[in-house]
Amino acid sequence: QVQLVESGGGLVQAGGSLRLSCAASGRTSITYHMGWFRQAPGKEREFVATIKWIGGTTDYADSVKGRFTISRDNAKNTVYLQMNSLKPEDTAVYYCAADSNYSQFRTTGLVRYWGKGTLVTVSS
Repeated sequence: QVQLVESGGGLVQAGGSLRLSCAASGRTSITYHMGWFRQAPGKEREFVATIKWIGGTTDYADSVKGRFTISRDNAKNTVYLQMNSLKPEDTAVYYCAADSNYSQFRTTGLVRYWGKGTLVTVSS
């Protein structure tokens, strides 16, 4: 089992920045790709970004490309999401996720491990 705990959410004005963190614990000896999803009120959960365990290959949803950056510190078992130029439509609960199958993040969203989420609110 892998436990994921997000932090860093909050209230920010449009145009501002936030950095989310996700700390993994438990069975972290197995390598996992990690990523972020979000769910806005009344909407389905959507893919945001993902990063490979080795090599650092990243992938982003078109809606955040150029504004968000995903990174990881394998020594700390932590993944980050730097969010710049935030817009009101970025308001959502952001979930950290981990899975051994990289393609699952963008294609199906059926990843194995999930955090409980952290709320990001962007005011206009």
